[in-house]
Amino acid sequence: MTTAYITHPACRLHDMGGGHPECPARLAAIEAALRNECLWDRLRHLEAPRAEPMAILRVHDAAYVAAVEANAPEHGMVELDPDTAMNPHSLEAARRAAGAGILAVDQVMAGEIDNAFCAVRPPGHHAMRHRAMGFCIFNNIAIAAAHALAVHSLQRVAIVDFDVHHGNGSEDIFADEPRVLLCSTFQHPHYPYSGADAVSDHIVPVPLPHGPAGPQYRAAFEAGVLPALERFKPEFVFCSAGFDGHRDDPLAGFNLVEADYAWITEQVMAVAKRHAQGRVVSLLEGGYDLDALSRSASAHIKVLAGL
Repeated sequence: MTTAYITHPACRLHDMGGGHPECPARLAAIEAALRNECLWDRLRHLEAPRAEPMAILRVHDAAYVAAVEANAPEHGMVELDPDTAMNPHSLEAARRAAGAGILAVDQVMAGEIDNAFCAVRPPGHHAMRHRAMGFCIFNNIAIAAAHALAVHSLQRVAIVDFDVHHGNGSEDIFADEPRVLLCSTFQHPHYPYSGADAVSDHIVPVPLPHGPAGPQYRAAFEAGVLPALERFKPEFVFCSAGFDGHRDDPLAGFNLVEADYAWITEQVMAVAKRHAQGRVVSLLEGGYDLDALSRSASAHIKVLAGL
C-alpha cells in the first residue's frame, strides 16, 4: 500500500490562542507518534497546495468566503464565532487544509497513491455553507468530495464521519446532494446539538448517548453505517477522522480506544475495496488530548498503510 501523508507548515502556524484545545501541538503529536512507531518513513509525504477559489466556492457561499478573506488579520486575532478565530496565518492554513484533500483525491484517482491521511488544521466538518463554526473555517472534506464529483466525474462518494461531534457543516452542504452519502456517528445530545433527526436516503445519522465503549460503538456502526455503505456502493470513500471519542478526550463522553479506531478504519477499507477500488482519503477533524490523539491517529494510519 502507498499511503500519502499530506500536510503543510502553515497548518502549524494557525493558532487561536493559549489554552485553545485546537492547537498546533496536535500535528506535532501525531508526527512524533508516527516517528516513534517507525511509520513516518513508510509514508509518502506531500505538501498541501492552496485550494483554488473555485474549489472552495463549490461548497461555500461567495459572500462567506469574501468575508473570511476580508477579516483575515495582519496582526492579532479576529473571532469568526465564539469558538473559532483567525491569526495572521489562519487564512493560508485554511486554504492549505482544503487543498490537502483535493491533492489526495487527484493522487488517488491518478493511481499515484492508494490512500491518504491529511494532517491538517483548521478542521472542517462544522463549517457550514455560509458560516464558520466549531473551530472550522472551510469544510475540507466537503471541498474534497465536491472536487471528486466535479473534476473526476464520480457519481457516488461517501463520507464516514466518526468524530464524536455531529458534522453539521457537511450535512448542511450536502443535504440536497444525493450523490454524497453522509454516514455519521456522534454523541447526542452534545455540541452542535443537531443531526439526530436528519434522515434521508443519503444522510445516515447514528446518534449515541454519553458513554459507549468499543462493543456498543461497534454494534451501532455495524447496524447503521455499514449497511448504508453497502447499499450505496460508493466509488470513493472519505473519512472525517475525529479522534475525540477517545476515553481520554476532554471535550466529549465516548469511551473509545485506539483499537476501536483501527477497527473503524478496517471496516472503511473493506467497503472501499469492494466498491471503490480501494480509494480512501481521510482528513483530520477533532481529537484534543494529545496523547490519545497521537496514538489513535497512528492506529488509523497504520491500517490505511496496510502495516
